[in-house]
Amino acid sequence: MSDYTLYIGNKNYSSWSLRPWLAMKVAGIPFEEKLIPMFDDDWKASITKVSPTAQVPVLTDGDLTIWETMAILEYMAERHPDKGLWPQDPAARSVARSMANEMHAGFSALRNNMLMNIRKPRPGKGMGEGVAKDIARIEEIWTDCRTRFGAGGDFLFGKFSNADAMFAPVVIRFTNHEVALSDVSAAYRDAVQALPEMIQWSDAARVEPWIIQKYELD
Repeated sequence: MSDYTLYIGNKNYSSWSLRPWLAMKVAGIPFEEKLIPMFDDDWKASITKVSPTAQVPVLTDGDLTIWETMAILEYMAERHPDKGLWPQDPAARSVARSMANEMHAGFSALRNNMLMNIRKPRPGKGMGEGVAKDIARIEEIWTDCRTRFGAGGDFLFGKFSNADAMFAPVVIRFTNHEVALSDVSAAYRDAVQALPEMIQWSDAARVEPWIIQKYELD
C-alpha cells in the first residue's frame, strides 16, 4: 500500500481536488483516496482533522502533511522525477510553472461565473463581466504552449504535466458551457477530456449523491 493519502472533496464540484488527483493518476503514482463530502454536517469536524486550512485537497505522506494544490504538485514532481510532471527542458519548465501559477492565482471571473458542476451542463451561460477576457488569455496560453512546446504529444508541453492538471477544471468548464474555441484550443480540450483518468473522475462525479445548492445554478 502507498504511503500517500490524498484527501479530496466532491468530484462533481471540487476543481482543486481534481488537479493533484489527475496528476498522480496519469503519472501512475499510487495513493489512497479519501473523499470528504463538502459542507455536510460532518464537514468541519472531518476536514479540520487533516487540513490546517479546513480546505481540500490535502496530501499526507506518513507524518508529513501538504495542504495546498501547487505544493502537492511540486512535491510529487520532486519525489518522482522520473514521472515527468514538469517538462525536462529548462525553458519549457519555466513557462509551465509560470502558467500553472497564473492559473492558480487568476481567472476569477471565469471561476465565479462558470462554476464547476460536471453533472449540470450550462451551454451558452456564464458569460459574466470579465469572462471573455479570461477565456482569451487562456486561449493565448494554450496556443503559445502548443505551438512552442507541444510537438511531443497532445498536451501543452507534449506529454501530460502538472500544467495540464492545473487547467483540467477549465477544460470541464469550457466543455459544460460549450465555449467557442479556436481549433488549437478545441483540440487540446478534447485531448484532456479523452484521458481515461478524466473520464474516471467525471463518471464518479455524475453518480455522487451529494448536492451543494450554491453550485447548482440555472
